[in-house]
Parts: sequence; structure tokens; C-alpha cells
Amino acid sequence: MFRLLAQDGHARRGRLSLYHGTVETPVFMPVGTAGSVKSLVPADLEQMNAQIILGNAYHLFLRPGLDVIRHFGGLHKFISWNRPMLSDSGGFQIFSLGRLNKLTEEGAAFSSHLDGQKFLLTPELSTEIQETLGTDIHMVLDECTPFPATFEQADASLERSLRWADRCRKARTRQELCQFGIIQGGVYPELRRKSVEGLVRIGFEGYAIGGLSVGEPKEAMREMTRVSCDLMPGDKPRYLMGVGTPLDLIESVACGVDMFDCVLPSRNGRNGTAFTSHGKVVIRNARHKFSDDPLDADCSCYTCQNFSRGYLRHLYGSGEISSLRLMTLHNLHYYLRLMDDIRAAIESSSFTDLLKHHQSLWKATP
Repeated sequence: MFRLLAQDGHARRGRLSLYHGTVETPVFMPVGTAGSVKSLVPADLEQMNAQIILGNAYHLFLRPGLDVIRHFGGLHKFISWNRPMLSDSGGFQIFSLGRLNKLTEEGAAFSSHLDGQKFLLTPELSTEIQETLGTDIHMVLDECTPFPATFEQADASLERSLRWADRCRKARTRQELCQFGIIQGGVYPELRRKSVEGLVRIGFEGYAIGGLSVGEPKEAMREMTRVSCDLMPGDKPRYLMGVGTPLDLIESVACGVDMFDCVLPSRNGRNGTAFTSHGKVVIRNARHKFSDDPLDADCSCYTCQNFSRGYLRHLYGSGEISSLRLMTLHNLHYYLRLMDDIRAAIESSSFTDLLKHHQSLWKATP
């Protein structure tokens, strides 16, 4: 399933063989929470060579529902996407509901954010949902440990996550699909070790680093990423969930991470901020009003090849839907090209130079 092709320091260049195709790593996965990357269609993603996208079990379970997904023969057919997909279990969404949920050993009892209907999401149901979706990689249901949490709280949380992970593994029926365990443990290295060892004993096709980017300092996130990667099996893919900025991506690759997802490029694009090879561009700023320049002169995306900053600012200020689309197209194109550059740099043993360039660029960008 996973083959390590090259390594430069801790940075890894690999290949994932999945049910719906091959994925070259390190890889960034655009987020299509409800079966759609907001403002884009599958043809856009294929044109920019998105290898794999992400959907969310919680949202798709509530709407359109498993009966609809079954009717259409799975999520791939439903959304007309024939490349690999990964689905999150819904654990983070339950965590973010806060007062609308209650965790027990059986599972997460929650009220739908749509209509208040009550549900109980168990490890077994989460596995059933994701196997019904037919995603190439699905995640175990876990308890996302909040920050801050005491050692005792983080320990109890990861123990429950381990028990749920074991139940997810036992509930698995579709052997052609991969299942990833999720490492918890908060900001405590010894608990991260305990979580990894417990998950490896159960045995999964890959392992994800969870419970980060939930409010902890950036330094703590980096440290827990390094700690987790050092503990994870070298022959399995490593996925850092919900992260992050361009600098987050390249510095996490330097720790040994293979896979990423984040709403940041699409959400920031819809809010008028572009990531470029020269730093951030906030398109609403007055200085772009008369600018003939593209967002990024070094970018080959449709947006940069056809439209000026002045026009994009006009679209954004006018509330035009095309602004959301054009800015999202650019940002995801930028992220995917960044991953291309990272893979090439690892292959040519020049990753350190690329890392230093991006550290200089993004640490100087407000």
C-alpha cells in the first residue's frame, strides 16, 4: 500500500496505492466536507491535478444521508470523482459541537446542527458510514483531546480513543479500503508514545496525528508532530490532520509527515486572501485597485493567467460569486504546486534549501 521512494533528512517521498488510484506523497488533500470543494467542480480539481480529496462522515451522514449515498452507489459516483478520497470519522465535528454533544463509552450522543435531531455516533456506526461512502481511506472514531488538558484528562481521553479504535477495526468489513488510526495524547510526549504503541498493536494501514491545531501554541504543535513522527512506523503513511499554512506543511514534511488536509486555502480564498510565491495578498486592500498585476506572476493557474488584481478586487468588493471561485482556484493550485516542489526537492536531495526559502518567506509575511 505505501512505498518509500526517497528520503532527505526526515522528509519522505513516497507512493500510496489505493483502491481508486495512486497518490504521490507528500500530498495535500483539498477539503470537500459535504461532497464538494466549495465553489469548485471535479473538473477544476482534476485540471490542477488534485490526487485525493477529503469528505466528512458526520456531515454526509446528516445530509444527504446514507440512503441517498447507497442509492447512488457510493460517494465517488454521487459526486462524479474517480480518484482517491479520504473521509474523516466525524470525531472532530463532535468535538467542535461542544455543548451539543455528550461522550460516553458507547459513543458520542449529539444533536444535529441542522435540525436538532438526536443521534448516537458509535465506532461501529462511524465505520459503517465510511464504508458506505466507499472512501479509499477512512478514519477511526476518536475523542479529540481539547487544549488545554491536564495529563490525567489527556490520558483518559486517549484510552477511550484506543478502545474506540479497536472497535472500529473489528467493525471493518471492506478489506479493499484502508483504515487509519488516530494518535492522541495532547501535548504530552509520553502519552503520544502510549497512543502510538496502542494503535500499532491493533494494526492499521496508516496512522494520523490528531488533537493538534486545536488552540495549542505553534511550537507545541511542531514538537508533538516531531515526537509522533519519531514514534510512528516507518513503513506506513503518516497523516497530520487539519494543518495548515504553507509553512506548517513544509516544516511538518521536515518532521516526516506524508499527508495533509486543511480548509485554509479554500476558506482564505473565499475571504479574499491569496497565498503566493511572494507571500500573502489581501485582495481587498486599496493598493490593488488599479493593479494590472496578477495575484502571482510566477503562477500558471487560470486566475493568474487571465485576471488582474484590480479586477479580482472589484469582484470581491462587489460580492460576486466568481470571486470565491477564482481565489479558491488560485490558492489550491498554489498548495498543490508547493507539494510538487517538495516532492521534487526530496528526490534531488535539495529539500533543506526549499525549507529555508519558505521559512524566510513566510516568517517575514504578516
